[in-house]
Amino acid sequence: MNALRIAWSELSRLLSIRMGRITVLALVTVPTIYAGLYLYANHDPYSALNRVPTALVVEDAGADGLDGSRMDAGREVADQLLDSGDFGWHEVDRASARAGVDDGTYDFALIIPRDFSAALTSSAGTEPEQARITMLTNDANSYLSTTIANTVATKVRDAIAERVSKEAVGTFLVGIADVRDGLEQGAAGAQQLQDGLREAKRGSRKLVAGSGRLADGAGDLHDGATQLRDGLRTLASRTAPLPQQARKLADGARQVADGDRKVANAGTRVAGAVHDARVAYDGGRADLVAEMGRLGIDPAAQQRLLAVYDRVGKRVHDVDAKAGAVRKQLDQLAAGAGQVADGADQLARSAPTLLDGIRQARDGAGELTTGAAQLDRGAGTLHDGTVDLRTGLRRLTSGAGDLHDGLAAGVAKVPDTTEQTRQRIAETVADPIDVRSHSDAAARNYGAGLAPFFLALAAWIGGYVLFLLVRPLSSRALAANQNPLRIALGGWLPPALIGAAQMTLAFAVVAAALDVGIVESLRTWLFMILISATFVAVVHLMNALLGTPGQFLALVLMVIQLVTAGGTFPWQTIPEPLHWLHHALPMSYAVDGLRQLMYGGDPARATTAVLVLAAYLVGALVLTSLVARRQRVWTPSRVKPTVVL
Repeated sequence: MNALRIAWSELSRLLSIRMGRITVLALVTVPTIYAGLYLYANHDPYSALNRVPTALVVEDAGADGLDGSRMDAGREVADQLLDSGDFGWHEVDRASARAGVDDGTYDFALIIPRDFSAALTSSAGTEPEQARITMLTNDANSYLSTTIANTVATKVRDAIAERVSKEAVGTFLVGIADVRDGLEQGAAGAQQLQDGLREAKRGSRKLVAGSGRLADGAGDLHDGATQLRDGLRTLASRTAPLPQQARKLADGARQVADGDRKVANAGTRVAGAVHDARVAYDGGRADLVAEMGRLGIDPAAQQRLLAVYDRVGKRVHDVDAKAGAVRKQLDQLAAGAGQVADGADQLARSAPTLLDGIRQARDGAGELTTGAAQLDRGAGTLHDGTVDLRTGLRRLTSGAGDLHDGLAAGVAKVPDTTEQTRQRIAETVADPIDVRSHSDAAARNYGAGLAPFFLALAAWIGGYVLFLLVRPLSSRALAANQNPLRIALGGWLPPALIGAAQMTLAFAVVAAALDVGIVESLRTWLFMILISATFVAVVHLMNALLGTPGQFLALVLMVIQLVTAGGTFPWQTIPEPLHWLHHALPMSYAVDGLRQLMYGGDPARATTAVLVLAAYLVGALVLTSLVARRQRVWTPSRVKPTVVL
């Protein structure tokens, strides 16, 4: 008896009566019912979220921006949500929303508070505040609705943040543009300042030279003023008796003038007398000639006598001329003496005033000396200051150059933007990442994403329920001492064929009726048959080895694989102590292989899954053959099992 005859014998037993055939047919539909109904119910739940009742509360009062524009962000958000149709939004007041979430009328509620717009516009001022929205959730309504509500809140926040960021960045960029303009103006001003400081530095050189000359002149002035002061002091001390002496001089000059006047008067009288004598002498010559004529003196004698007379007359004339000259000189002397007397008298009268002036000049010279000393010190300080000024101007010029270079460098670092570029930058900063998804293998919808896991789980369930009807090992074959491998294959083949029918029906329903979008249809169907055959072999081994406890162990193993296969969440999210079970159990490879084939993923990973499942299949059959070999010996526990389903 070969394995096929053993399998045919078991199939004949199952299909020999009508109820058996109905039972087999029902078992064939179990995986389809399980996987098909679940995937049908969860085919695309996200497309039906518009039937989820949700509450929307808009209390926002709006606000005016710094530029005077009106913002009603709460109303805008509400209108976008209502127009999107993503959920069954109902706009109500806060009390109705809270009551509706509590009693299950609404799955969750989104509340936009009164100061929502005011908080958003505050970002443009000096005291920004965060805008707040409130999500009311109730896990008693649905845990996933809470998760979805949080996702909605995140999307609303991101959308508002993008808008606010765009406006804030736009304002910031305008400020940056103004800063650039200011830097350019500052650089130009710094250049002008540097040029002016250069001129000032050149002027400071002249100022230093002039202040040096001023300091030298102030020193000379101080020395001269000191000498003048000392000289005026000496002059003042020497001229102190001048008024008294001048008065004496005036009195003496007056006496001399009076004496000279007397002498001049006497001289006038003498000159007059001499003149009268000359006139008388001149008149006497005529009288002499007349007398000599009367006396009868001969003319010769007369001439001799007249010659003597004329010689005397010449002297008289000379004396008269000299007397006239002396008179004039005496008159001049008298007049000069009078003038001297008058001048001496004026000098005597002016001497006190002159003395006071000398004293004032002396005091002024003292003050001049003091001022000259201060001027000398000030000129020295001024010179030192001009030297420091020249040094400071040199540093200022260098600093102005550095300032200009720094401002110019700052201008070069600040981007020169236009209104269009600032708009693009604001949009980019507000939404810096453009997510462009590219999937090497993509599931069509939510149901397609869960299909690999539930098909694999359905294959296990299908294999599990088969052994509620199929006997794991043929008693006739064991009694006939058949080859253990034949017995194992003969016991595995009937459920494996039914499992293939199960997978064929499940594949047809999932691929055609549910339209999950299978990329590799033929390979997926063949791989599902391999999965069923492998799982049947494993459950077969447990039933053959342990009987009824093995059936229970197969149920436990299904639960363990349900947890560790990573069918819904990534397997890395399960507790770390369970990671080795993910790598060790066959359902993990069944799920991964189905994903690669259904979504068009990595063929190498699908091949790995085939090899692992094939290894499980062969290993399970080999172990089952060993169990069959051992069970050819009957024991009391086999004759009367302690646990029977």
